[in-house]
Amino acid sequence: MEIGEYIEKAKTGDQPAFTYVLNYYWNEVYGFMIKRTENEADTEDIVIETFAKAFDKISTYNPEFQFNTWLIAIAKNVHIDMLRKRKAHFLDIGNDDDNPAYDVADTEPSAEDQLIRSENLSNLLHCIKQLKPHYQEVIQLRYFQELSYQEIADVLGEPLTNVKVKLLRAKKLLAEVIESKK
Repeated sequence: MEIGEYIEKAKTGDQPAFTYVLNYYWNEVYGFMIKRTENEADTEDIVIETFAKAFDKISTYNPEFQFNTWLIAIAKNVHIDMLRKRKAHFLDIGNDDDNPAYDVADTEPSAEDQLIRSENLSNLLHCIKQLKPHYQEVIQLRYFQELSYQEIADVLGEPLTNVKVKLLRAKKLLAEVIESKK
């Protein structure tokens, strides 16, 4: 089968075709993004989010265009969104010599902030527990133990690609659980 046939099967929700397409294009998208970000962790996150978005919207893909071009365009947009979010989190501290003490941000969370964070974590853990155990495990390893994808693959004794797909699905399912709680 040619890649176009796999893409068409992926459009119908065929999981093996989805995995094949991910494997086929992963290195190309990763290679493009690593040159832009020069950061492996950011690149992996961008590429995973790229494939998640691509497969959520695969029905909108126009086969008149190259699939890899479509994926790269999605990756660029994901990267831009990531940069915008980071930029929004920075505090612009000017050189105001009149009141320098007022320009320093208090980085220590207040008691209210700590309570909210604790409650949010508790809610998140409750949502994670609603997932199947193998999805709970990859989320635990990636986001709580902060293991790399390769380290997770080693711990689970699974191929790296399977770990990436499993984490992608786990994140998508977790988002659905969180959304249903709203």
